[in-house]
Amino acid sequence: MNQTTHALSAIDDKLSKRDIDLDPGGYFIIYLDRDAGLICAKHYTNVIDDRGLAVDPQTGKVIPAKGKVERTQCTLFTGRTAKELCVSIFEQTQPVPVTLLDHSAYLGREFVRAEFALVNGSEYVQD
Repeated sequence: MNQTTHALSAIDDKLSKRDIDLDPGGYFIIYLDRDAGLICAKHYTNVIDDRGLAVDPQTGKVIPAKGKVERTQCTLFTGRTAKELCVSIFEQTQPVPVTLLDHSAYLGREFVRAEFALVNGSEYVQD
């Protein structure tokens, strides 16, 4: 890793640790289906409580940020490219399941990272 790449990676690592507002429209779990050649995004709904925590709308329980959570996605979105997935979510789905602009920007970045990993055979871990 050269000096420029290292510096850029450090910027991204620092920004990945910032506090963010949770989207009342829900959240996505992104993964690759390499056999099908697809980027997959499971969308889950949530409610943001008065403490700013994401809560399962069915059980009323806080959704933990880490660890395994047993929930059923509302919608599974798939695409062969980041652009195809973004068009499906942001242009062809009504209502759009994302309500915050920073969340949509994050998803676009993640879909590009996932596409890169799919094309290059590298590991993809959602940020």
